[in-house]
Amino acid sequence: MASEAVDSPPSLIPQPNGNGDRLTVDKKNQTSLENKLKPIGPKRRPYTEIHSRPLPLEVHPLPVFIPHNPLSFVRIAINLISHSFRPPSSHPTVHRGYFSTETQSIHVTNPQSIVALWEQGFWGSGSLSRTEPQWLEHEKRKRGLGESKTAWEVTQERREARRQFKLERARLERETIEQQLRQEGKLASTEQVPAEQEPVVPVKQTGAFPISDANKTKNEFGPTEDSQEDRQNRQVASSDRDPSSEEIEDQEHLQLTLEEAFFLTYGLGALEISKDEISLSSNYLFRLYSTYSNFPIPENSASHIHNLFRLQEQKYKDTLETSDVLPIAPDNPFLLKYVVYHHFRSLGWVVRDGVKFASDYLLYNRGPVFAHAQFAVMILPSYSHPYWSATPDRKEESKKKEARDWWWLHRVNRIQTQVLKTLVLVYVEVPPPWDEDLESKAFQVNIGNILKKYKVREVVMQRWTPNRNRD
Repeated sequence: MASEAVDSPPSLIPQPNGNGDRLTVDKKNQTSLENKLKPIGPKRRPYTEIHSRPLPLEVHPLPVFIPHNPLSFVRIAINLISHSFRPPSSHPTVHRGYFSTETQSIHVTNPQSIVALWEQGFWGSGSLSRTEPQWLEHEKRKRGLGESKTAWEVTQERREARRQFKLERARLERETIEQQLRQEGKLASTEQVPAEQEPVVPVKQTGAFPISDANKTKNEFGPTEDSQEDRQNRQVASSDRDPSSEEIEDQEHLQLTLEEAFFLTYGLGALEISKDEISLSSNYLFRLYSTYSNFPIPENSASHIHNLFRLQEQKYKDTLETSDVLPIAPDNPFLLKYVVYHHFRSLGWVVRDGVKFASDYLLYNRGPVFAHAQFAVMILPSYSHPYWSATPDRKEESKKKEARDWWWLHRVNRIQTQVLKTLVLVYVEVPPPWDEDLESKAFQVNIGNILKKYKVREVVMQRWTPNRNRD
């Protein structure tokens, strides 16, 4: 996930002593400590500006209709006439990617497309980052070529600042206790109150927040912080070198899940998947993704499907050999996940992978940089159609696929409760088989009619408490 905002350090609130009296903290020390934690340097762009567009599309709305204003009719008429002669484009840029059989995901390598897909809907994850593609910025900072901090670095610095803040607050409170005890004669001038906290580590002021020297050795994988003098010397040395020799090649690409890529291709038309310089159709991708969602994957599935697709494009229907391609099962894992993904994305939710919290999806109201996910989604197939109970074999098989014991539900609900998320059980009604006659259809799949066969039911699981759920 992208790094989320961390609360600012709390103010110095003195704790009461054993006699019930409240201790006072030196205001001068408190002010100096708070000044150390204030961020310095240029401010980052606000997330509301970066992620102002929820989808990689451009919308051209008509002017507002005002019934009591005759000019509103004229504005609407002018816009309709201009759009009829020169229709505006909702896809100024169509992003491109390719399917990787090794990772079973879609790779997008164009830097402009990577930035656009992440900023306009939070699509995919960086191959060398946690979520947002930030490898290039990290590498530039390591080599002293960039001064801007990434969201992950800001979060790490804020966490370290909070740690130092608590240690400094404990030290001030301990000194206040010692001073008060000496005034009351309960403590000799040479004695000290034993410290229960770990000693405060000297702090170096670098960047936006203080970073301790001890943290530099512990954080082996994160970016290390240098002193201000080292940074200035490095900048002077880098200015003497040839700038062209310091260009860093971006080795990171954006990975899209199969559901994300298909929604961008079929639902929005903002992504093209190509192979051998040929743009693949939605029918091809639908069958390809469905094939690779099964385990084990049939041998040479991608090559067989690609050959069938090229023969179909050349209209050689008599030479189609469909024996190497399996029909799509009605409860195909990709199909069930995409139905749920399409459902929630159409409702305006930002849908992200939920494997981190042992769920299928996470639902964000605006995105991972604004707030934590509110809901965790678990997908369950439902075989309530009469077809699945027509014979004893089908009935027994459908019951095995639907079976979930109580302990499974308890484990899942327990995890979501610990991470403060609401569990949503999404039941997908599985229709009868619809892709058995593959050869007569000549590889074609009517995706719209197929998606209409599936129905989604949502069941929200919440802990029942008498005070909150009382009528």
